[in-house]
Amino acid sequence: MIGRPLGNTGLELSTFSFGAAGIGNLYREVSREDTMATLETAWEAGIRYFDTAPHYGHGLSERRLGDFLRDKPKGSYVLSSKVGRLLKPVAEEDIPDHGFVRPLPFAVVHDYTYDGIMRSYQDSLARLGLNGIDILYIHDLEATTLGADYDRHFADFVEGGARALEELKASGAIKAIGLGVNEVPACLNLLARVPLDVILLAGRYTLLDRSAEAELLARCEETGTRLVIGGVFNSGILATGARPGATFNYVEASPDVMEKVQAMEVVAQSAGTTLAAAALHFPLRNSLVVSVLIGTAKPSSLLRNVELFDQTIAETAWAQFEEHTIGTEG
Repeated sequence: MIGRPLGNTGLELSTFSFGAAGIGNLYREVSREDTMATLETAWEAGIRYFDTAPHYGHGLSERRLGDFLRDKPKGSYVLSSKVGRLLKPVAEEDIPDHGFVRPLPFAVVHDYTYDGIMRSYQDSLARLGLNGIDILYIHDLEATTLGADYDRHFADFVEGGARALEELKASGAIKAIGLGVNEVPACLNLLARVPLDVILLAGRYTLLDRSAEAELLARCEETGTRLVIGGVFNSGILATGARPGATFNYVEASPDVMEKVQAMEVVAQSAGTTLAAAALHFPLRNSLVVSVLIGTAKPSSLLRNVELFDQTIAETAWAQFEEHTIGTEG
């Protein structure tokens, strides 16, 4: 699978990458056997960039991904995890519900301080059973996730956590510093204070939602920041199409969104392709985007996406898709 360089970090990411939330039992329980089968399918398909986080399954995703990667040749893959959440052991009846089925018995505590970032990094290495992580993303440092605590956590990171990541990078412990969020304003806010090698942005630079275009792309061009794009199906509607019950950003799609997606489906059909294939290809048309991240825990779903990724989209279709987009920055 073709790779793209991640700025001047020395890393090269496969243009199609694996998001490991699903193997942390997101929304449904996944057996260890199915997890390993999915990861092996990804490897055989040429995927060499894998992303996880302590949050996913409260450590379960990191444990499983580390078990898979441990016997792979050193330097043959790129691995990212995230900082900003620490795991605290709790009794079974006190395990919080964050959407993961039968997660490990931990509560999740936000901590973006210097000590919190350093501890998160060390804890992730222990869970992974590996001695290195290539990219560390600051996870969910955004108002949607943190609510009234956003300003406090942002200050903790800028005044301390950022220094921890800079020290890790300077020492060679990590190769790149990133931000993993769903909000464009959060990206702009942090970029104004802290240099970032990469942003993992979910759902805001898609075939349908172009919220990142108005300001963030230009800012990334100025700062040399690259993008990994997740959520390319906008939580489902660009994969399923505008059928009853389709979801956009994890809620039922509005009539306006349904109408736009129906129009996009017509464009895709006229171009001899599918909406899902176009959604996978769209972000990579921009040279700032180094990889499209797909999360799945099923070998069949992964192979289906790889096949879509191998399709060619007629150049004339893109301008027609653009007529039906939504999303304005801020």
